[in-house]
Amino acid sequence: MRIYLDNAATTPLNREVFLAMEPYFFENFGNPSSSHHHGRSAKVAIAQARGIIADLLNASPDHIVFTSGGSEADNTAIISGIRSNGIKLAITSAFEHHAVLHTLQALEKNGEIRIAYLQHDALGNLSLGHLEQLLGANERAFVSVMHGNNEIGNLNDIEAIAEICKRYRAVFHSDTVQSMGQYRYDTRQLNADFLVGSAHKFHGPKGVGFLYRNTRQALYPLINGGAQEQKQRAGTENVTGIVGLAKALEISYRNREVTQQHLIRLKERLIYRLKDRIADIDFNGNSANTEKSLNSVLSVSLPDPQSGIQLLSHLDQHQISVSGGSACNSHSAAASHVLNALGTPFGRSTIRFSFSRYNTEEELDYAVEKLAKCYTKVGISAYADVF
Repeated sequence: MRIYLDNAATTPLNREVFLAMEPYFFENFGNPSSSHHHGRSAKVAIAQARGIIADLLNASPDHIVFTSGGSEADNTAIISGIRSNGIKLAITSAFEHHAVLHTLQALEKNGEIRIAYLQHDALGNLSLGHLEQLLGANERAFVSVMHGNNEIGNLNDIEAIAEICKRYRAVFHSDTVQSMGQYRYDTRQLNADFLVGSAHKFHGPKGVGFLYRNTRQALYPLINGGAQEQKQRAGTENVTGIVGLAKALEISYRNREVTQQHLIRLKERLIYRLKDRIADIDFNGNSANTEKSLNSVLSVSLPDPQSGIQLLSHLDQHQISVSGGSACNSHSAAASHVLNALGTPFGRSTIRFSFSRYNTEEELDYAVEKLAKCYTKVGISAYADVF
């Protein structure tokens, strides 16, 4: 049996979610833009899903726009927030997901904006003082800062950031893909203009997500050709995915406290076991601090010269699925942009363990033992002998 410890990349589908989706594959398969019974049934399902998500976020249904996932939602928020407000300055961090960084950099290359990157300390904590300095010295800005980092797990204080942005009339977007389902977002209390969710990060289906935007923000559709999604995103809606998205978020919120306590126990046990079995181990950013990082992510720095890919391969041979960084970089020997921004020393490998409600302590213990064998007796270069 394989041990899956890469839940920050994607999570397994909850069976209750699949059962909610199943009728929309076979019986209620209509196009929601059609006016007959089959179409109306699909349209009602979308409206109900939109209402569920809106209720969970304490928002209005017209604040929710369904997308193909987090990357599309991030792109839509960034382009819309900047262009609809005539903004020329974007403020972000070096730790953002590429869906954010590459979009901003493309706009900068086109001459639409200039980018300012927030200062940070050695653990990746962002300087809110620098944010205020940037906002106070320039024109109205667009600020994009994620809540939970997908590689190292760092949590940013988006409540404080939102309040600062409100004081300076800045437009605030937060990539909440990695934290959605783990944290409750009350959009009437959190002064964010845009939030993002992707179903496959909280045990829903792949290929579907949503964008929350407050009514002050107009959207620039990235996809044209139809009047779907309140004329904000053309294309026939992914009805089965949308139903699954709503059900998955509903379940995540319902089980949130129990799940978080389970994740904390797993993370604390993993930290203890790794420290006990492997010398010179370290943790990236705030990853080992359960109050300042996602409970589902532990980013481990290992004393491993140039052997990271081989290490992951041998763990995979022993039925253990982990990542060497973000999912986008798991097949590359180069350090991720997040680790580079942290100043991670050359000559150390990184493994990202990320777990869910379905993981057990026994699975973590097995993974640690297999990993620890690489650092005992024969040394790091003799993987083939110890596996």
